[in-house]
Amino acid sequence: MDVLNLTPARHLAATFDRDAADLASGARLPCGWTLLYFLDSPPTSRIGRDGRTTPGEFIPDTGLPRRMWAGGSFTFERDLVLGRPASQTVTITGVERKMGRSGDLCFVTTEHRIAQDDRDAVIEVRNLVFRDVPGASGGARRVTPPRDAVWQRSIVADPVLLFRFSALTFNAHRIHYDVEYCRNEEAYPDLVVHGPMQALLLLDLAERTCPERRIRHFRYRGVAPLFAPHPFLVCGKPETGSDLRMWIEDSTGGLATSAELEFA
Repeated sequence: MDVLNLTPARHLAATFDRDAADLASGARLPCGWTLLYFLDSPPTSRIGRDGRTTPGEFIPDTGLPRRMWAGGSFTFERDLVLGRPASQTVTITGVERKMGRSGDLCFVTTEHRIAQDDRDAVIEVRNLVFRDVPGASGGARRVTPPRDAVWQRSIVADPVLLFRFSALTFNAHRIHYDVEYCRNEEAYPDLVVHGPMQALLLLDLAERTCPERRIRHFRYRGVAPLFAPHPFLVCGKPETGSDLRMWIEDSTGGLATSAELEFA
């Protein structure tokens, strides 16, 4: 159980340079902003070297040390109302081991059902992937994004943006703020932009460009890591019917995240 307080929503609006005038008690919580609530808050003694919760209590211990957010989806059944309590039920729906190009992988899928007034409002699916320590085989495969965006917004992925989002989501994963850890322990060239923040920026673009329409379903997938301190593009275009195709393009012109959005 959590109360959908105004302060986290207003702070995320400030982080995204979004007008917070409509974020008042009794107003609608923007799509996906449930990520600001029901936060995991383990004691410091249970935090692992990477800054995340030591696995083995709720998330199973896969034996693989590197944790990444691979993607997920949201289904919006009805609006959530700010200033009122809501509840969340979390279930592990899948654990699957695979062999990838970079070695052993384990995918863990969780379902998060968020209800208000005893009625489901949002159903979120999160896809986590656990990997072995980095090898010397190189980075992610480069994918070219679409070139015909109808809407796009440029964002600078600087350390301040990453810090503010980490603070709002109580996320201590060191890949988002400790550049020496990124380079020395996980073989990343720089700080990594949060997968959930990329998802919320895509939803935010849809709400900015189509404010009169109600989002029904949103699905996204991480394609390649996105790094600070470089600018990136949040993009979208209409598809057939009531759908949008959306994506995030990194500073080198590569695809970082792909997504599909469906309006009601």
